[in-house]
Amino acid sequence: MATFLAILTATSLALAQAPTTPPSHETGRLPALGWNTWNAYHCEIDEAKVLAAAHSFVELGLKDAGYEYVNIDDCWSVKDSRDSSGRIVPDPTRFPNGIIGVANEVHDLGLKIGIYSDAGTQTCAGYPASLGNELIDVQTFAGWGIDYLKYDNCNVPSNWTDAPNPPDGDWYNSNSGIRYRRMTDALSKVSRPIQLDVCIWGQAQVWTWGARTGHSWRMSGDATPTWSYIIDIIKINVDHLDTIDFFGHNDMDMMEIGNGDLTIQEERTHFAAWAFFKSPILLGTDLSQLNSEQVAIITNKELLAFSQDPNIGTPAKPFTPRSGAGTTSPPEFYAGASSKGMHVFIMNIGSSTTTKSFRLSNVPGLSDSGRFIIHDMWTGADVDGSFTAGSTFSVRLGAHDTAAYLITEA
Repeated sequence: MATFLAILTATSLALAQAPTTPPSHETGRLPALGWNTWNAYHCEIDEAKVLAAAHSFVELGLKDAGYEYVNIDDCWSVKDSRDSSGRIVPDPTRFPNGIIGVANEVHDLGLKIGIYSDAGTQTCAGYPASLGNELIDVQTFAGWGIDYLKYDNCNVPSNWTDAPNPPDGDWYNSNSGIRYRRMTDALSKVSRPIQLDVCIWGQAQVWTWGARTGHSWRMSGDATPTWSYIIDIIKINVDHLDTIDFFGHNDMDMMEIGNGDLTIQEERTHFAAWAFFKSPILLGTDLSQLNSEQVAIITNKELLAFSQDPNIGTPAKPFTPRSGAGTTSPPEFYAGASSKGMHVFIMNIGSSTTTKSFRLSNVPGLSDSGRFIIHDMWTGADVDGSFTAGSTFSVRLGAHDTAAYLITEA
C-alpha cells in the first residue's frame, strides 16, 4: 500500500506540472518511410554505415519511392558523460564529423535524418538519455539538423513508475504519458519541426493518447525476423485500428526484410501489413545486401501509395469475406479505401498453399450494382475477367503470403 501511495503522490505532483502542448503538425502527417540502424547493426554503428544507407536510398530507388528518413538508433554518443554545457556529445570515433556532419550529407542527398534518445535516466544500451534534459537535448538535436526522434522507454526511475490506475482513468495523465509530454513540449520550443516516435512498447495504453503526444507510437517490444513476430504484432494492431489517422500512427516497429530466415512470401506479408495498417515503414537491414525481389517489395508503388494516401488517413480493417466464413486470429481479409478506390488485402496465415475467396458485395464501400475491375497491386496488372457485386473472387495463396487488390468500377 505504501508503494502504491508513493506512486500515486508522485503522479499527482507530476500531473500538476505536466505540459499539454500538442505535437507539431508541420511534420508527421503521413507514416514515416525510411531506415534505422538498429536491426542491422545494433550498437556497431558509425558514420560510414549511416552514409552508406543514405546513398543506397538513391541507388536502389528508395528515395524515388518516397523513403526519406535515415535514422541513427542507440549508441551514437559518448557513453558516460555530457559536455560542460550539459549537452550530449557524439562519439568522436564513430562519428568523427559529428552528427551535424552526417546530417549535412544526408540533407545534401535530399533526405532527412533521425536520432535516438530515451525517456529515462539512460538509453537501453546505457548511454545518456533525456528525462530531465528534454529542452537542452532538443536544442542540440535541432542545431544539428535532426528531423526525427525515436524516443525510447528504458531505465525509468521508480518515481516515474505508473500507478495501476491513472488519474481520471486517462493514461495521458499517467507518469508514462507525462514523461513523453515533456518531450513534446520541448520539441515545441525549437523552430525546426522534428517528428516524434513514442517508443513505449505498447505500454500505458499508448494508443489512447499517442496522437496527443507524438506522431507515431510503438505497439510492442522489439521486432524479430520471424513469422511469429509478424503474426503477433498484427494481432495487437488489429485491436486498435480506430486510433490511426493523419498525424497519428500505430508503429509496428522496424522492418526485418533482409534479416533472418523469412521467406519471400513472409516478407511480402510483412511489408503489405505495415503498408495497409499505415505503420511507419523503417527498413532495418544492410541495404546493400538486399536482392532484387526484396527491393521490388519495398519499392512497390501501389502499396506505398495506399500507405501514403494524401486524402485518406485511415487504415484497412478486417471484413467478413462471404457468408459463413470462419474467423481466424489474426483476420485474413482486410478492406480499405484510398483516393483510387477500394482495396482488399488477403493474408494466408496457414502453413500451406490454399484458396482464399471473397464476395465483392461483402467488401465495405463497394457499390451493389455495376461491374468492377480487380487490379493486382503486386504485378501492376488487371486480373482477367469482369466482375459484379455478386461475383466471388478466388486466389491461390502460398503459405504466409499476402495478395493485394484495387477494385474500381468498370
